[in-house]
Amino acid sequence: MDKEQFRAERLYQMSISVAKSMLKKGVISEKEFLEIDTILLKKYRPTLGTLLSGKPLT
Repeated sequence: MDKEQFRAERLYQMSISVAKSMLKKGVISEKEFLEIDTILLKKYRPTLGTLLSGKPLT
C-alpha cells in the first residue's frame, strides 16, 4: 500500500466512523448511512474499506 492508498484508507475510515456514530445516536437513518457509505467509497476508493463494506467499487 503506497502513501496515497494509505491516506485514502485513513480518510475513509475516519469519515465512516463519524457516520456510524451518527447512525448509532439516531441522527441519521440506516438508509442515509448507506448513502453516505456509497459516496465515501466513490470519493476515497479505499482498498480495505471496500472489502469491509461489502460493496463493489463502481
